[in-house]
Amino acid sequence: MIRETETGVEIDVRVIPRARKSEIVGVRGDALLVRLAAPPVDNAANVALVELLGDALDRPSRSIRIIRGERARQKRVAIAGMTAATVTRSLKI
Repeated sequence: MIRETETGVEIDVRVIPRARKSEIVGVRGDALLVRLAAPPVDNAANVALVELLGDALDRPSRSIRIIRGERARQKRVAIAGMTAATVTRSLKI
C-alpha cells in the first residue's frame, strides 16, 4: 500500500466519489480508502483528493500528484519528501 521511492512515497488509494463529506476512512484491502464529496467530473475528484491528502499530511498540493488511475477509482499517488513511517503516523493507519 505504501512504498518508499527515491523522492518520497507512493500510496495506493481507493476513492469513493460523491460521498457526504471528504474524509480518509481507513484501509480496504491493500489501499487507503478515501471518500470524496466531489463528483468524478472535470477532474474535481482528483483535485479534492490531492487537497485532502495535502491537509492530512501537512504538505503543499504541489508535492502530491496522481501517477496512475486519474480516471479510475483505484489510484496511485506520489508524495514527495515523506517517508512511509511519517505517512502512516500522519494518517493513523
